[in-house]
Amino acid sequence: MDDLGYHDALAMLDWQIELGADEAILDSPVDRFALEEAQAAPVPAPVARPATPAAAAPAVAAPAVDATELARHSAASATDLPSLRSAMEGFGHCPLSQTATQLVFADGNPAARVMIVGEAPGREEDQQGRPFVGRAGQLLDRMLSAIGLDRASDDPANAVYITNMLPWRPPQNRDPSPEELSMLGPFVRRHIELADPDILVLMGNHACQGLTGRMGITRLRGQWTEVMGRPAIPMFHPAYLLRKPPEKAKAWADLLSLKARLRDLP
Repeated sequence: MDDLGYHDALAMLDWQIELGADEAILDSPVDRFALEEAQAAPVPAPVARPATPAAAAPAVAAPAVDATELARHSAASATDLPSLRSAMEGFGHCPLSQTATQLVFADGNPAARVMIVGEAPGREEDQQGRPFVGRAGQLLDRMLSAIGLDRASDDPANAVYITNMLPWRPPQNRDPSPEELSMLGPFVRRHIELADPDILVLMGNHACQGLTGRMGITRLRGQWTEVMGRPAIPMFHPAYLLRKPPEKAKAWADLLSLKARLRDLP
């Protein structure tokens, strides 16, 4: 068999297949009788297991939370500015509160005749807990000083009070979303009611959107409107003026309009 060549072996294999061989010979013999007895043996019945309790019914999903309505109730409960700040700090339905460093409530003199509403804190504001303290805030201070206003003044006639539509910094300084403006709007309106300024300055597109429902600051700026029964003037945000210095001439015209309105109001 050692001299059996390839073709001879193949011919022998074909011959065995023709004879009916359908299985290769194993190294050890197989007891076919034992296999047949094993196959004929009855299969033991499965052991009965105690019945398990019926699966609990799936939990009913909790109703969706109306964060804006909750904010409205929370804001309405505030009777003064400290309690409003506490209500905002305890409002856990805005995801921004989880990503920001701290709440940025307000700055300046709460008794001021002029209240400025900006858009949202930036990096410096998030770190210091005060609105308008970065480059845009420094430009704002110079703009206000040009018409005799100062956030640090103790005299309400010459002071300003400053806050934002959002009290928490959006990640990466992105724009406020319409949902965030709607959710946190009740706090801003209550803030205005409690501070009770004579005039509002809406700094930037999102302040206009949040308090007037209108957008397009290049079209709206300088045009007096009314918000919550008070005269309000939309103005370019100082951050916009830093990007586009030629627009400062329009901002100066708006500042002069604000100065004249303050002089004319009783």
